Amino acid sequence: METIQSITEKTKSLFTNGFSGTTTTDFTEQAKGAMEKSAKMAEDFVAFGKGNIEALVESSKIAAKNVEALGQEAADYAKTSFEHATEAAKTLAAAKSPTEFVKLQSDYARTAFDTMIAEGSRSTERMLKMFGEFAQPISNRVAVATDKMKMPA
Repeated sequence: METIQSITEKTKSLFTNGFSGTTTTDFTEQAKGAMEKSAKMAEDFVAFGKGNIEALVESSKIAAKNVEALGQEAADYAKTSFEHATEAAKTLAAAKSPTEFVKLQSDYARTAFDTMIAEGSRSTERMLKMFGEFAQPISNRVAVATDKMKMPA
């Protein structure tokens, strides 16, 4: 019985004097403050995660739009190339001499090659632009994360 009373007295003493002079009320206030800070950190974490998801969604929308545009441009180029090849075949079939045939074929080959190079350059520029647009929302989130990770001076 004496041991139980001794433990009870030590516990009371701990709560009134043992926490560096902190009382039970002070301890409760500190715990409440810690809980509020934890709740705020959880809210910030959820908001940050939500922002990351929104950035990924936006990035995906941009990528889908650009891939669709690239696909349409490729289809347009293929259609135009086919039309030009058909016209060239008709022209080549109407050639009057082998010399004229070779000249027409050379002209068509040069034009087709130049068009292909120009289309390739345009597609490359479009893809580089697309990657920049696609990466922008994610880059913005990285900047936010970097700002949040900076230690106060």
